Amino acid sequence: MQTVSHLHSSLYFSNRRNTINRDRQTKMQSSYQLRFAVRPSTYKFLMRVPPTRLCAIPNEGDGYPSVHVLEEDTNTNHAPNLEPETLFSKWSPPRYLWRGLTVLILTGQVIIRTIKGKVHWRNTIQQLERVGPRSLGVCLLTSAFVGMAFTIQFVREFTRLGLNRSIGGVLALAFSRELSPVVTSIVVAGRIGSAFAAELGTMQVSEQTDTLRVLGADPVDYLVTPRVIASCIALPFLTLMCFTVGLASSALLADSVYGISINIILDSAQRALRAWDIISAMIKSQVFGAIISVVSCAWGVTTLGGAKGVGESTTSAVVISLVGIFMADFALSYIFFQGAGDSLKNCV
Repeated sequence: MQTVSHLHSSLYFSNRRNTINRDRQTKMQSSYQLRFAVRPSTYKFLMRVPPTRLCAIPNEGDGYPSVHVLEEDTNTNHAPNLEPETLFSKWSPPRYLWRGLTVLILTGQVIIRTIKGKVHWRNTIQQLERVGPRSLGVCLLTSAFVGMAFTIQFVREFTRLGLNRSIGGVLALAFSRELSPVVTSIVVAGRIGSAFAAELGTMQVSEQTDTLRVLGADPVDYLVTPRVIASCIALPFLTLMCFTVGLASSALLADSVYGISINIILDSAQRALRAWDIISAMIKSQVFGAIISVVSCAWGVTTLGGAKGVGESTTSAVVISLVGIFMADFALSYIFFQGAGDSLKNCV
C-alpha cells in the first residue's frame, strides 16, 4: 500500500518525485484513486481508476492545500465513432467461401508461374520422389486387392452365363476407365494430401511463410508450385502401374480359383482395350493430382488456430479432395465415354 504525505504549501508523493505547488496543476501518471483516511495528513492508494488530474487548491482555514480529483477522458485524441451499425457491418464471408477462392487463386498462380518458368526445380524433384516412389507400395497393394475383389464379383456370374471370353475385356475396361485412376487418387489423397495440408498449415501458424516473404522468396513458388507439378507428373505413372498390377492379380485369381486361363483373359483384354482408354486414365489421374495438391495446399495456407486448426485443415483437405475427385470423375467420364458402347463387341 502506498501513502501520500503533505507539508504545508507543497504536496509530496512518496512513490514518485513529483511536487504539486499551491497554484499549479500537473497530471498524475499513476492510475490510482485517492481516499482520505481519518488522519488529514495521510492518503492511501487503494484501487485502479482511469487517469486523473490533480488540482492543489489552498484552504482558507488552515492554510494547507486540499486535493481535488478530476477524471479525464482517455480517448481525447480520437473522434468518437458515431457511424450507425448497418445490416452487414459485422458480416464476414464464410470460411469455405474464401477457401474456395484461395483454390482458384492458387490454381491461376501455379499455371502462370509454370508457363513463365518460375519453378523451384530442386523442391519439385524432392516432392516428385515423395509422391511417386514412396507412394508406390501402398498404391500397388491397394490396387491388387481391389482387383481381386472385383474379379470375385464378376467371374462367377459371367461363367454362369457362358461369357468366359468377355471377363478379361470387362476387367480391363473397368480398371482403365474407373478403378485405377480413382483408387490411386484416393490413396494419394489420404497419404500425400494430408501431409501437404499439415505441413503448410504448420508453417502458416508458426509464421514460417512470413519468414519466406521477408527473405524475398515467394511461398507459392517455393512451396505450392513444386507440390502441384509433382502430383500432376506422378499420378499418371502410378495409375498406369496400378492398372497393370490390378489386371494381373485379377487374371491370377481367375486362373487359380475359377479355372479360367490367363491367356483367355489377356486376349479378351487386348481386344477390348483401345489406346484412348489408357490415355483417358492418364488424363483423369493428372486432373485428380491437381485437385489433391491444390486443395491441400490451399487448406494449408489458410490454417488458423494453432495445432487444433492444423488438424481441422488436414481432415477437411482430405474430405474436400475426395469430393472433388468423385465430381471430376463423373464429369470426365461423361465427356470421354458418352459415345462409347461397342468396346465389348470385339471380345465376345
